[in-house]
Amino acid sequence: MSTGDRQEPTIDTTLVHRLLLSQFPQWADLPLSPVPTPGMDNATFRLGDDKSVRLPRYARWVGQVEREHRWLPRLAPLLPFPSSEPLAKGEPGEGYPFPWSVYRWLEGERATADGLADATRAATELAAYIKALQWIDATGGPGPQWSNAYRGVPLGDERDSIATQARVLPKIAGLGDSGLLDVDGVVAVWEAALAAPAWQGEPVWFHGDLAPGNLLMTDGQLSGVIDFGTLGVGDPAVDLLPAWLFLPPEVRGVFRDAMEVDDATWARGRGWALASSLPVPDDPYFHRHPQRVSTALDQLGELVGDL
Repeated sequence: MSTGDRQEPTIDTTLVHRLLLSQFPQWADLPLSPVPTPGMDNATFRLGDDKSVRLPRYARWVGQVEREHRWLPRLAPLLPFPSSEPLAKGEPGEGYPFPWSVYRWLEGERATADGLADATRAATELAAYIKALQWIDATGGPGPQWSNAYRGVPLGDERDSIATQARVLPKIAGLGDSGLLDVDGVVAVWEAALAAPAWQGEPVWFHGDLAPGNLLMTDGQLSGVIDFGTLGVGDPAVDLLPAWLFLPPEVRGVFRDAMEVDDATWARGRGWALASSLPVPDDPYFHRHPQRVSTALDQLGELVGDL
């Protein structure tokens, strides 16, 4: 997302320790360190051996704290992999302006396609996880909202999602101007996604950000899913991201067959994946970690090839 309307507070171990000392002193003496790979929306720290602390970086993501504390206790027990478990909700303080959370630490390393012991098994297990989430009764669940970047809205919707035309088209144009990639294929993927019929079923639960950084593995097997701040109910296409952003191309068909999705949903999924992958040089997510640009370009190549 663009940073033009955001101001990031300074978040470091000193601040987190002060917050713990004032609000959860029983944990204040535990070792505290930032996680090796920081996220874009939240700063995360490991607390002792079995906890983590997560703090929104920007005002837009404050609603994610309440969303996880309200809905994860209901959803997580019904899912096949362990999920983030909120333990305590902190309040603004010590100069930090937002609510924040303490979670149970989930063991495992960041999942990568190269690290999978059995990619076919991973594809079927991930599809089973997503379908288990979709099958949970969505009555009363949160629809697409500002605080989850309106994930789950129909593609082409004008609300300020990562997949709105007002964000996607300038990014494609900038990518073309950069010379990093021939954008004709990217444009074709986007236009096919917009042309696909909208979701006609009832809104279903989605995670909203099943990127590799939110998938854990242990000994080459998928073992956990974290970061449910973008969860909601809406179009399930948004949870097809792993088909292009995580799984090896040779098992993409296995994943699609297991998901049992139609052509329109698959095309919209490609659109969401494209919107999630477009590199923007001045975005802190890419600017602070340049290797993410090459990863994003590889992902765009997979999307174009799939089309």
